[in-house]
Amino acid sequence: MTALLVISSVFAVLAGLVHVYIFFLESIAWTSPRVRRIFSVETESDALATRSLAFNQGFYNLFLAIGAVLGVVLVAAGNGDVGWPITVFATASMLGAAVVLLGTGRRYLRAAVAQGSLPFLALLFALLGSTFGG
Repeated sequence: MTALLVISSVFAVLAGLVHVYIFFLESIAWTSPRVRRIFSVETESDALATRSLAFNQGFYNLFLAIGAVLGVVLVAAGNGDVGWPITVFATASMLGAAVVLLGTGRRYLRAAVAQGSLPFLALLFALLGSTFGG
């Protein structure tokens, strides 16, 4: 594997870890005061009313994380023909979700950048690595 593809893999795993953290926030800690502040949920009753939606959304993030990490593990195990498509699909989905988040309003810029930067870098280095090789 080339240095550029190794860098891509590192960014994909880091993106996966960020999405595991988002899963934790949305699916496990949603009603805590700290998480309510992070997501601008004003009251505990609002958090309780949206808990099932956040729970579901958290699992989307977890599944994307699993895809990114599993893809990298498969690549590292020598099965790049399967691992790279999984990694690219998972990170492209993460980036797409960040773009959609950004499209919902400027107040989500920081969250969209946090959610989308690492997947963007993973995809960029995967493209460079597959195009230019070594």
